[in-house]
Amino acid sequence: MKKRNVAIIAHVDHGKTTLVDGILKHSGMFRDNEDTSNVSMDSNDLERERGITILAKTTALDYKDTRINILDTPGHADFGGEVERIMNMVDGVLLVVDAYEGAMPQTRFVLKKAFEAGAKPIVVINKVDKPSARCDKVLDEILDLFIELGADDTQLDFKVIYASALNGTCSFSDDLSTQTEGFSEILDTILEEIPEPSGSEEEPLQFQPALLDYNEFVGRIGIGRVHNGKIKTGEMVTCCRLDGSTKQFRIQKLFGFYGYKRIEIEEASAGDVIAIAGLADISVGETVCDIVNIVPLPVLHIDEPTLQMTFGANSSPFVGRDGKIVTARKIEERLFRETQKDVSLKVEPATNESFLVSGRGELHLGILIENMRREGFELEVSKPNVIIKEIDGIKMEPYEDLQIEVPEDSVGSVIEQLGLRGAKMENMTNFENQVRLNYTIPSRGLIGFSTDFMTLTKGYGIMNHTFKEYAPVESVDIGERKLGVLVSVDDGASTAYSIGNLEDRGIMFIEPGVDVYEGMVIGECNRDNDLAVNVTKGKNLTNVRAAGSDHTVVLKRPRPISLEYALDYINSDELVEVTPNFIRVRKRILETEARKKFDAKKKNS
Repeated sequence: MKKRNVAIIAHVDHGKTTLVDGILKHSGMFRDNEDTSNVSMDSNDLERERGITILAKTTALDYKDTRINILDTPGHADFGGEVERIMNMVDGVLLVVDAYEGAMPQTRFVLKKAFEAGAKPIVVINKVDKPSARCDKVLDEILDLFIELGADDTQLDFKVIYASALNGTCSFSDDLSTQTEGFSEILDTILEEIPEPSGSEEEPLQFQPALLDYNEFVGRIGIGRVHNGKIKTGEMVTCCRLDGSTKQFRIQKLFGFYGYKRIEIEEASAGDVIAIAGLADISVGETVCDIVNIVPLPVLHIDEPTLQMTFGANSSPFVGRDGKIVTARKIEERLFRETQKDVSLKVEPATNESFLVSGRGELHLGILIENMRREGFELEVSKPNVIIKEIDGIKMEPYEDLQIEVPEDSVGSVIEQLGLRGAKMENMTNFENQVRLNYTIPSRGLIGFSTDFMTLTKGYGIMNHTFKEYAPVESVDIGERKLGVLVSVDDGASTAYSIGNLEDRGIMFIEPGVDVYEGMVIGECNRDNDLAVNVTKGKNLTNVRAAGSDHTVVLKRPRPISLEYALDYINSDELVEVTPNFIRVRKRILETEARKKFDAKKKNS
């Protein structure tokens, strides 16, 4: 059977996963009476809730005597390392672009990686059924992007397909009346345009894992492409390690991919995308070779982490109330397990009870925290900090390309806020009452910005960013919240009477009847200093009744605190307490007097 290996790449939310789902559902893999409404490549609960792909997924289908392996890649910048490595497994890419939004920052990033790997592109302009679709202009933007990224003549000669992944239709014309059901145009174009995988079955074995999975029964599973030769279950092979050493092991299991399933197979050959188990510590970029002919492939590049935060055992007075797993040892085991399948994550001990966790961005680490929370863990996490590197004696920090779209009436306040965060404007364009701004900004300038951005644009702004480079550290003090907080001085349940009296001091995070403890942050102060307050005080009852005293207290709605908001919000002297059912913000030093002494000492030093 012939083979084709293709990756689907795009900016976040441009419809990659919907397109893959549509192709699988229209390819005759399911019975006519089979319910396909709930099957999706995004199998993880978080992926379905957020509508984003977090982990790269592999699938395959048979079409016209050809096995087409399709890799659905993440669109978010925090998971860009996976996109880069996947390019090593494929010979072509389907570049999916939204018919209204056009080329976005992540479109540029993923396309650049595809060109560097020499992959042949096919462009799919998706969501053509949108009333706001502007197919001609978007196609011009894509062509400009191809030229800007230095595409060669064969890459510039790309085929364009217009599709509506949601409706399950596509055609070669942007005229909606020509759309036909199914995706045969896309599949036929893959067969015509994407070359067959290089490599020969007669050559010695070369297999290189580009992705990792983890299974408690077989340990680490390496997912990659067989570059040359054949591989069989039960045979002895040699692994060329990243440090240059070699290790022999037996292939315990081989897995292939078909539809939404991973299936056990006995044998695979050059060009196949498979998963292997048998070496407990196999790593991305190593080469599995023949036991006699040891010829390693070039090592794959793995993106370095750019952000780190401290994960620790929960030390609040409410520890153990909500979660089942509270010990530092269990947290360490869980973090280590995560590093088994996520090569972009680094974990090292910070103290006996805490660990320094480094990742690719706030979303990358936020997803890990959310998963642990759902598994029953209680933990406390610190404010994210960028990783400063020293290169040739100069301190360097990560910088990002930032692209935002805002309504015209919000432009002034957004530009002012970005100026305070050390951002430099590169470009500004107007279209249809919207303004698109391009900036270069230090990564630490983005910490906590998304909350401010949503407030400044009343929720209408769109923000995207992707890692650009390391550059010298700017001396500007950025990334800390300017306003102070309201901190509880007492333990107990909050009362409507106390909250009503404190409303003129700031914005509340809690409502009446919520359990609080000393040192817990219960609101945002409207000044730049912290304020210790009592929210548990009840009204003193007397036998004197004044006119109007029986009126019900009407309180303002409290500000909801989500995990992302809390991580963005906190300053370096605060922590986020994460339990299965609660997200609380607290001070590192809980005792009011001890905290005041520490703050005074810090101010005088």
